Order: sequence, then C-alpha cells, then structure tokens
Amino acid sequence: MKDSDKAQQGKIPTGRMSRFTKLGSMASKIAGNMLSEGISELAKGNRPKVKDLLLTPSNMMRVADQLAQMRGAAMKLGQLISMDTSDLLSSELSDILARLRSDAESMPEAELIAVLSEAWGEQWRERFIQFSMQPIAAASIGQVHKAITKDLRRLAIKVQYPGIKKSINSDVDNVATLIKLSGLLPSKMDIKPLLKEAKLQLHDEANYTLEAQRIEQYAEVISGMDDFVLPKVDYEFSTDTVLAMTFLDGEHIETLQSYPQQTRNKVIERLLQLFFKELFAHQLMQTDPNFANYLYDPESEKIVLLDFGATRQFDVSLAQGYLLLMKGAYAQDIEQVAQGAMQIGLISSSLPESVNQQIISMCYQACEPLLSDHMYDFGASDLALRLREMGLQLGLEKTYSHTPPVDTLFLHRKLGGLFLLAIKLKAQVNVRQCFAPYQSLIIKD
Repeated sequence: MKDSDKAQQGKIPTGRMSRFTKLGSMASKIAGNMLSEGISELAKGNRPKVKDLLLTPSNMMRVADQLAQMRGAAMKLGQLISMDTSDLLSSELSDILARLRSDAESMPEAELIAVLSEAWGEQWRERFIQFSMQPIAAASIGQVHKAITKDLRRLAIKVQYPGIKKSINSDVDNVATLIKLSGLLPSKMDIKPLLKEAKLQLHDEANYTLEAQRIEQYAEVISGMDDFVLPKVDYEFSTDTVLAMTFLDGEHIETLQSYPQQTRNKVIERLLQLFFKELFAHQLMQTDPNFANYLYDPESEKIVLLDFGATRQFDVSLAQGYLLLMKGAYAQDIEQVAQGAMQIGLISSSLPESVNQQIISMCYQACEPLLSDHMYDFGASDLALRLREMGLQLGLEKTYSHTPPVDTLFLHRKLGGLFLLAIKLKAQVNVRQCFAPYQSLIIKD
C-alpha cells in the first residue's frame, strides 16, 4: 500500500438540512445545465433524450465533486454508478466517476484530531512514533491512516467521518428522490425494499465493532487458501469510530494490467474460487466489489483483502438456489437453470411467461463461462454488453416491475464486480474447473 498524493480536504456537512441543501443545490445546477443543453440541441434540429442531457460530462463532474465532499450514503451512490456502468459510459465520464471509488475529500486535520482525541484521549500521539496525518485512502464512510506504534507495530487505522451515522437515513431518502426525478429507473419499480436494505447495510458499514467481528469470521473463509491474506484487528486502538488493523503491503489490483498473462489469470482464478467458497461453503461474502478492496503483493504473490464492512451472511436457501442454477448451466440444462432462478427470486409465477423466459435466458447467458471446459477469455468477451442490452430491453417491458430479493442484488453486484475486474485484466480462466468441486455438492439446511 502506497501513500497517496495529497488529498483534497473539506469539512463534512453533518446536519440533515445542510446535506439536503448540498444535494438540492447540485440538482438545481444540473437542471440548469440540462435546460441549456436541451435548448442548444433543439436549435440544431435534434430531439434530445432526458438521460442524454443528464449524463453530460459537466453534470457528472458536478455530481462527482458534490458527492466526494459529502461522503456517506450520498457518495456510495456515485461509487455504485462508477462500478456498475463503467463499461457503458464514455472514457471521460468513467474517469470522472472513478475517483469516487477511493478518492473522497479527506477531513480537515483539526477535525481528524478531534475524532481521535474523543476515541483515544487527548494524549493519543504519545502512543505512536509515527502517525501520518495525511490519509492513504479516503472513501465514503471513513479514511485510512498509516501509523507505527511505540512497540513498532505497523497499523492501518480507519477513522470514521463525524456525523456520517446520523446522515445515512436522510442521505438515502434524498438521493432516492433525485433518482426518481431523473427518470433513470422504471416508474413502476418499487425501490422501497432496496432503500430500506441500503440504510441497514450502510449502518452496518458504519459499525466498526461489527466489522472487526466480521474480519475474525472471514478468517475461516480463507482458511486453507494460501493465496490470500487479510488484516488482523488491533483491539487496543479499535473503537466504534476507529478500526485499527495490521498494515499490509501491496499494489492496487488494477496495476496488474501490466503483469504477465499467467499472473493475471491466476489472480482472477483465485478470486473466482474464493467467490464460490464464500457462497457455497460458508454463505458469508464480502459483497463490495470496489477494486480498492483488493491489493496484490508481488513479493509474496498473495492477494490482500481489505474492508469487510459490506460482509453479509446469506440464507442457506439462497446458496442452494444459486448452486441449482449453476449446476444447470454446468450441465446445459435450461430447466434446472429455471428452477434455480425461481428459488432465488429472479422469476416469479406472478410475472408473465414471456418475461420469465427473458430472465431465464439472461441467467443462462450469464453462466456462459461455465458452459465449456476451456479457458474463458474475459478480455475478448462481449457478455457484459449482451447482458446489459437484455437488461435494458427487459426494463422497457410495461409488464415488468419485479424487484428481486435484496441479497440476490448484493450477490450479483459482487459477481459483476469480479467480472469487470477480469475484463480489465484481460484474464483467461477455466471457470468450469473453478466450479467443478461444487458440481456434486449438496448444501444442507
């Protein structure tokens, strides 16, 4: 892990009204930009679409700047957009949004000192021989600092932004309002369950005591997998708002683009094997696909796993349904794929048969890497775009307003993130062999 360049600093708005005003101001300016762009396009004889006017570089830059300053749930939205649509946006928009994945504005030094003094006492500096006031990473819930204790322990210390916990519920509601106004989601889609779960998830991520427990739990998941390493919690310096862990060296996973093909293949192969083990053996998964959560240590050739705030315990029935679906794809049995899709809630008897068939077809295509016993070339694959086109077409169905179970969406987000990473690294992996150990598995209740 390397020290970042000097990050921008900005006082975090903590009050509900101040945060709502920030979003409202951003929305007003975006609306002004859309009106101006629309008039310009009409003058040229074009009939612009609302989405095209909304997703202009100037508007997305404004969104990125505002969300980076606010952090919290508001910034999480920007991270989601960046991860989930980067393959469709222009390179300019992708670059603008990419910084939200790991480059939030850091809190001012005085604010940082106040947070640490409240957590550790006024004399906390006497316990370290080195504490870098400049964060090595700043994200949506907190920022990370490198420190060395008096007894020479190297620590990565995650410090939570003040007021973030209190802002979660209002942030989610305010951002949801903006999304609805933008018209980016189908009007019939019921997002209330998603909003409720988003709030619960973000409250969990802001609970550093819970994250410490999850790191301990996750150690069992990687047991016997020598290619992985995760930090150990240092309880002496950990509180509800500060999480101290062993500092682990490594390079950002995206730098592997310049590494030999064999190394890139091995990393993606191991991450896919980990995904299957998380789901089928433990039902415990770190669901945040942010690339910043992975490092690679070229000296030990190990993958470093970071940030366990988004770790979820899945119900056994969900794992059983996915196992059934993937076994169906493995055997090229479309009926079994349909049974699995029904069990995990992707299709429903209340949906029109034509819609269910579209979803089953998407599920089968999504399992394309499982279908044959050869190296799947992620870099040459257009599967992500094909699935996106099918999804957009499904969204146009007037009879479709189905919202899948929240756990299903979290799992798909994690798997989608791994797929995007495999594409970025142009990995070639025999995915069928990665799944093979589970092909005869029966998950018991």
